[in-house]
Amino acid sequence: MNEASETWQPERVRLWLERRAAAARLDQAAADRRGYEAQRDYDKAAAEEWVCRTLRANDRIDDQQAFAADIKALLGQDEYRATGIYDDQHFERNVRACLRKIAKMTKTNEGFANTLRYQA
Repeated sequence: MNEASETWQPERVRLWLERRAAAARLDQAAADRRGYEAQRDYDKAAAEEWVCRTLRANDRIDDQQAFAADIKALLGQDEYRATGIYDDQHFERNVRACLRKIAKMTKTNEGFANTLRYQA
């Protein structure tokens, strides 16, 4: 299994980010309907949507190394601003976790083909 043989496909990355943002919005709506006990789920989904929306707006998706550098720069931020969340620390922790996941996917160039709503 040679990972280096597969070329970077920016359209596939854009599609993955778009589908994950849509899934995160659906997860937020479901958590909102469940009420108080689902506030952590809401913050987790909001973090994933924020990351996907931010990275999708990035013009440097076409270049794998530039995209990875932008993810690294986002990981280096001290805080992330968003409205409508319940717990800032939980939100920021989930933003960093999502960024690390996408950084790993970008480095190995694997996982962007999985556009299903529910992912492990």
